[in-house]
Amino acid sequence: MITNMMRRGLPALLLATLPLLPASLPAAADSTPLPEAATGAPVPLPGAGALEQVLPLFDAIDRLPVAAEHREGYDRRLYKHWNKGLNATDGCNTRKEVILSEAVEAPQVADRCALTGGSWLSKYDNVTVTDAARLDVDHFVPLAEVYDSEQTPWSPERREAYANDQDSPDTLIAVTAASNRSKADKDPAEWLPTDATYHCTYAATWVGTKLRWGLAADEAERDALLGLAEDCPTTVVAYEPAP
Repeated sequence: MITNMMRRGLPALLLATLPLLPASLPAAADSTPLPEAATGAPVPLPGAGALEQVLPLFDAIDRLPVAAEHREGYDRRLYKHWNKGLNATDGCNTRKEVILSEAVEAPQVADRCALTGGSWLSKYDNVTVTDAARLDVDHFVPLAEVYDSEQTPWSPERREAYANDQDSPDTLIAVTAASNRSKADKDPAEWLPTDATYHCTYAATWVGTKLRWGLAADEAERDALLGLAEDCPTTVVAYEPAP
């Protein structure tokens, strides 16, 4: 779990408006991306794996397959969560591991992963949370939206892998319960975070997560993402295809 915390400690670093420097990568900030990114071709990310893809937001959106959604037959129970997480012996399931990994100030952990103290920043609404019970762990692309966007039906194993994905720092995010429930299963054509400064990162993370998992976008969703990209000219998307 410690390794994963380090990965998740770069929240949306790869999916934000930020300087891509060989040294440590700071939190999202507006800046000019690497010159190669302007060409639309994937560029290597310093320290990234061989499969990492880095693209300007517009080019990443163009990679999304466009297809109508199909909700019939959806059941949240198709996506088994939460499982035992990265460390099956720590008493913390995936949800608790994500909460721990995203803490700004680490909480105390008692038996059965009971959490006390600590603090978190909910990026959807820019709210500081000091009680883990006020947090939801959101699937950045909601489970119903994933079902709508599967190009061919996934196996139960792949659905469970998505629902508990901690190999990417972006598939799961700890946010206030209020913001998560406001979002529900809406896509960017229907809902955006109340913190407008997070919109570019939100769009890039959404697109990167869909590309990671080979998911499609419908026309309204794609149009909304392109509209966001107009206001995010230096935003880049980084993702690694899921196994």
